Amino acid sequence: MKTGPRYKIARRLGAAVFEKTQSQKFALRSQSDKAAPNKKRKATSEYGTQLLEKQKAKVTYGLGERHFKNYVNKVLSKKSATAVDDLIQVLEKRFDNVIFRLGFAKSRQASRQMVNHGHFDINGKRETIPSLQVKVGDVITIRERSKTKPIFKDIDEKLKDVKVPSWLALDVAKKTAKVQGAPKITPAEIAFDIQAIIQFYNR
Repeated sequence: MKTGPRYKIARRLGAAVFEKTQSQKFALRSQSDKAAPNKKRKATSEYGTQLLEKQKAKVTYGLGERHFKNYVNKVLSKKSATAVDDLIQVLEKRFDNVIFRLGFAKSRQASRQMVNHGHFDINGKRETIPSLQVKVGDVITIRERSKTKPIFKDIDEKLKDVKVPSWLALDVAKKTAKVQGAPKITPAEIAFDIQAIIQFYNR
């Protein structure tokens, strides 16, 4: 998915949807833009708000409209009362997202490229599909050949500060991880309103 200038897109969407915009510098710049006296803001309709939230989610996970819509339709087809949680789980269980969450990559874009290049195994088998859905019990490892690649040169230092979500378990010393539960994400942990997205596609 081509995104263009990240700061510009993040300002337009009004959210730090990229890893590089999740910084104090971006936050201060956004506050400054909002405080500008000469900027007139149009009232946003309910449809416009829902559309904006959808765009935030797509950009956050780096998905195109067709792929994202397929995820939502799959969730809605279940006609479940847990559609919000189900959609979050589908997005979070993507293989490339898991690699990002584990701290093996600095961004989802980077993790997708790393998966495409075959740097990881799941349960001892090389996997190269970023959209692959991980399952509880899956063990993820960096391939032995890949450990010597420049891309993993400073991996020990990077993993020291990573905050791994509770549904994933990371063994920093062995560079292995395990999926130990279903993704649990609070509204404060994401830059978009998942309920508004469900309403958008439920119209």
